[in-house]
Amino acid sequence: MKAVNLIPNEHRRAQASGAQAGSSYVVLGVLAVLLVMALAYVFTSNNVNDRTSDAAAAKSEADQLEAQVAARGAYTNFSQIKELRLASVRTVADTRFDWERLMRELSRVMPAGSWIQTTDASVTGNVTGSDPAPASTTGVPVVAQPKANLVGCTPDQTDVAAMMVRMRQLHRVSDVELNESVKQIGASGDASVDNCGHYYKFDITVTFDAAEPATEAPRGESTVPASLGGGS
Repeated sequence: MKAVNLIPNEHRRAQASGAQAGSSYVVLGVLAVLLVMALAYVFTSNNVNDRTSDAAAAKSEADQLEAQVAARGAYTNFSQIKELRLASVRTVADTRFDWERLMRELSRVMPAGSWIQTTDASVTGNVTGSDPAPASTTGVPVVAQPKANLVGCTPDQTDVAAMMVRMRQLHRVSDVELNESVKQIGASGDASVDNCGHYYKFDITVTFDAAEPATEAPRGESTVPASLGGGS
């Protein structure tokens, strides 16, 4: 005979039948996928946070560097000003000319009774009665020669010649050119600082070497020395 179980279904002991065995694997698979997704989210979130922190640190460092550059800007400007001033000083030193010495030497070579009315001098050579300095045709800068234009009065023509001979012996002088030596026709009356009267009026251009000579011009006594064209 076949046994009949008279216990109600809700009170019967559950027994595994194996009919739903695959569903547990599905659940485990879903849980595994969710775990992987959670791990991926945590990793990505941490990575984003690290990148954000690195960006913030880089920005902070950039701000500090900009502040340092701004702080050093004043020093940089001062350094540039210093270099410009040094260059200006070098230019002045290279183009310096001892005009005071020229005046002292002129006072010794001028003939007796002669005087200078006007003086036009320049370290670039641009003076009255002189041609402008030639421009460079080879690309090499042309070194300007200092010049001085002297206009004055002297008693006689021979005094002009003697004065020019003496001027050629002055310090750094390379050339002496006579532009004019005339006596005004019909001139009379006493000569003055502004008027040569019956004296001769001379116009002379003196050209100097561009650089200091290796040796100094000799220094004489109160009279005009022979080295400057004076008598023995």
